[in-house]
Amino acid sequence: MPLSASEFYEAGLSLPPSVRKDVALRLLESVEVVDDESIDAAWTTEIASRVDDIRSGKVEMIPGEQVLAELAARRAARQAAREA
Repeated sequence: MPLSASEFYEAGLSLPPSVRKDVALRLLESVEVVDDESIDAAWTTEIASRVDDIRSGKVEMIPGEQVLAELAARRAARQAAREA
């Protein structure tokens, strides 16, 4: 009798992380048929749109140092909350 999706998931959680990753990637590859040219075209369109948004002032750029500092602060706050 085949496993249900939830049974398969629960069984998968008992595997070591490296094996889970391999199984997940193989399962994903089994359902995704990739057309590299269409993906490249979609990314080119997306990148052009984002560049246009930056140049037009529609979006505001944030310095990388600021983003990294904010992420570090969030991570520290989460860690402190876990330890409390």
